[in-house]
Amino acid sequence: IKRLRMRKRTGDRDSKKQKTARDEAGVSSSAQPRPSSRLLWWFKRGLLVVCVIYVSVPFMMRQFPDIIKHLVFSHRVRVPFFVNLSQPADLYLNHTVNMYLKSEQGISLGVWHTVPESQWKEAQGKDLEWYQDSLGAGIPIIIYLHGNGGTRAASHRVGVIHVLSAIGYHVLALDYRGFGDSTGEPTEVGLTTDTLYLYQWVKARSGSMTKRAPSGIVVDGVIIEGAYTNIRQGGAHHPFAWFYLKFPGFEYFFLDTMAENNVIFPNDENLKRMRSRLLILHAEDDHIVPIHMAQQLYEIAQSAQNSENQVKMIPFAGSLGYLHNGLYKDPHLPDIIREFVHTLAP
Repeated sequence: IKRLRMRKRTGDRDSKKQKTARDEAGVSSSAQPRPSSRLLWWFKRGLLVVCVIYVSVPFMMRQFPDIIKHLVFSHRVRVPFFVNLSQPADLYLNHTVNMYLKSEQGISLGVWHTVPESQWKEAQGKDLEWYQDSLGAGIPIIIYLHGNGGTRAASHRVGVIHVLSAIGYHVLALDYRGFGDSTGEPTEVGLTTDTLYLYQWVKARSGSMTKRAPSGIVVDGVIIEGAYTNIRQGGAHHPFAWFYLKFPGFEYFFLDTMAENNVIFPNDENLKRMRSRLLILHAEDDHIVPIHMAQQLYEIAQSAQNSENQVKMIPFAGSLGYLHNGLYKDPHLPDIIREFVHTLAP
């Protein structure tokens, strides 16, 4: 009987020790945060930061309008990176010379002059004077004006230069002020000044006279690719705007801010005054500028010039996958451009 009682007492002590150990383990485990609760805490914190940034951006745009100018021009995004713009041969443009033109005081423009592909052998080792003299040979000259963001070395822009050169044209591609290796800061007026300066520079060396009309200079022909009607409508359809279309005061914070700071780019209004032949190229699957804007520009230009022969629009099927920058890949593009250039008055 004594042995049984001792065993019972010993068993009681053992069970108490086990219970105490379990209780202590429970306390220690509950004191440590679970991985799931820690993850949830970080998720909530991150979501709060995103919401604060989302709400802050419109007010920052309004308070600091220079931000929206940088977004529109995107000239600080100098892609591709690590490219020496003074060496176009690095991009297989080995019949191209790099030069710098002074459009106005303090503004230096980086420009590439690519001769027709048929002259690439002759162009090897030639200096700037030879390239300039070649402009007077009577061969068509294309002034290539790229869109916002990046430099003249962007892959799709180099692709366009190759296409035009292969057709047999001179191509002059510039980076506007503030873009690439050009100096200054971009403005809408400044970009126009740079373009007109290059046009007059080319005209002076090609031996042809500048045509003028009451509404301004009349160029031989204009080709626009993936163009919007105006920056207000273009901005409303830009992928960046998709995040804020439902934001209260979207027009006030973004679109009105652009207009109040002279960022307008009224292509629709300009076409009402233009009297040059016009070719509009646009991809149906353009994800930056919807094709309905190209259709609007076509109708405006056709109405202004009152002639079907003066204005032509060619859409590219969405199934081709060209999006906004891929039209240069189309095998029919050389023939389209060649046909348009042949219709221009000498």
